[in-house]
Amino acid sequence: MTRIFLIRHAQAEGNLYRRIQGRYDGRITKLGRLQIELLRARLLPEKIDAVYSSDLRRAMETAEAAAGPRGLEIRKMPGLREIALGAWEDRCWGELEDDDPEQIYLYNASPDRWSIPGGEPYYRVQARFAAALRVIAAENEGGTVAAFSHGGAMRDFLAFALGVPANEIKRVNHCDNTAITLLEVTPDEFKIVYMNNNDHLPVEASTFKRETWWMEESSNDGRNMRFYDFDVRAREKEYLAAYRDAWIVAHGNDEGFSKVYARSARRRSDADPAALAEAVLLGKSAGLIELAPESRETPDGGHIAFLYLKPEFRRRALGPELIGYAVSYYRKLGRTELTLRVATDNIRAVDFYRELGFEYADLPGSPEPRLMRMDIS
Repeated sequence: MTRIFLIRHAQAEGNLYRRIQGRYDGRITKLGRLQIELLRARLLPEKIDAVYSSDLRRAMETAEAAAGPRGLEIRKMPGLREIALGAWEDRCWGELEDDDPEQIYLYNASPDRWSIPGGEPYYRVQARFAAALRVIAAENEGGTVAAFSHGGAMRDFLAFALGVPANEIKRVNHCDNTAITLLEVTPDEFKIVYMNNNDHLPVEASTFKRETWWMEESSNDGRNMRFYDFDVRAREKEYLAAYRDAWIVAHGNDEGFSKVYARSARRRSDADPAALAEAVLLGKSAGLIELAPESRETPDGGHIAFLYLKPEFRRRALGPELIGYAVSYYRKLGRTELTLRVATDNIRAVDFYRELGFEYADLPGSPEPRLMRMDIS
């Protein structure tokens, strides 16, 4: 018998930005790095003889929580990868909830009937995941192993181990980032000692303890936005009203605000309609993001010229989705940094960007608003 701690990776970009990450190889977030440290402390008392991981970066980085303190090598195990999500990769969940609701429902409720271009069939996921764990168990007979994987693939496997039919998979809960399932594996059986335990995460460090979507019948998060190209020539008044509102929030008044900003927006939108996008939540306009690919604030940077949420959509944890749009846009252009400018006295904005991983890029005393940047390589 081999004991296997089966552990989901820490929070990654797709979880934060509410974008689809199957084989898309996103980075661990700032919160995710905290979760890794808490997981490290949770695992310290355990005797762990070997560490295995999916070869995707978010799992490999999380695996350091077990491997690092013990000086163990992380053994890559492709069979532990996340479900391949084909044509859905790096798209917004909100977009798919609008455009492909039937397949979203099947993915969550009856995954054996789920089928999209490039998507990995449900029973194939179960088979390769179980095979990978059997190999791990055979290589470590009598020992204890930590194996790091992904939420979707783990859920499919746990349904198999529990004997839950595909059309009843909602009986198997989604698991928190860094949640642990303890298995006892023999050649004939996967015994679950405990499942999806996240006791090492206080509320402020948990992805799930502050959310309810995973308990809803639809499994849809009511905060999933989608993005449409914004026609600034047809909607210039709306654009300027949003810019003026953002200016007042940042500066306390509209002194210095000018309609000239619409001219830059028109130029960028003409060059690439996707550079100016409207965020939409449940059919309502929620905000805008304007990207300035021509502006090289750093040699490999992609610049955000304007980011805006309407007042009724603020303080609802929606801002990261706008940043996620920018990250996706600029990665496709080969940019490795995200940049924007923020006044240092706009404390709320500075704190927001720092929570996402931005830091000041220039020295104190630089002209306002100061440049912030984030690595997106």
